[in-house]
Amino acid sequence: MPDPLGPLFDALESINGELTGFAARLARLEDAGAVRGAPKQGASGEDSGSDSARARGAPVVWHKVKEEERAELWTEFSAWVIRMADTYELTTEQLPHACWWEHGAVVAELTALWTGWESAFGNEEDAAAGPYLWHDAWARGIERIGRSWLGECTNGYHQTKSRTVWGTDPAYRKKIIDAGPPGAGNGGPDTPKAA
Repeated sequence: MPDPLGPLFDALESINGELTGFAARLARLEDAGAVRGAPKQGASGEDSGSDSARARGAPVVWHKVKEEERAELWTEFSAWVIRMADTYELTTEQLPHACWWEHGAVVAELTALWTGWESAFGNEEDAAAGPYLWHDAWARGIERIGRSWLGECTNGYHQTKSRTVWGTDPAYRKKIIDAGPPGAGNGGPDTPKAA
């Protein structure tokens, strides 16, 4: 009689192998990012001549990117988005053609997919798991993007959402800070309820 747990152990062994590969890739990215003055590689893998320390596939946090690097990085990123939209034949219901760059959540999701793509497809040492996993992330990411503006911008024009902007009200921020952290005896989520 075959071992009923055999397939489970096989799957766990496969996942462990993938995690080991990810750990090695992360270590290489961290090493490359720690080297000051390392040449920046563009989406084509060619040295762009910049003295940026960003390693290919390293995360991009747009508000932390140096002003002098932002325009070049944005050009590279937007070219990638356009190429992916054409390659994967995205519809305006999946990604609004007229205004995707005006939606912060969409830009953040696409940026994560871009850096993941750089990491998955720019690593010759990968045993092909990276590209497969990237495609899985792409499918889930595009689905999330399609939901992130609830169809408001799918008709070829940008429609600003009606919402409250959280970060512009100092009184709101003060109210939260004054409430104190959870568990401080202030009725926060970690405070036990009275019987």
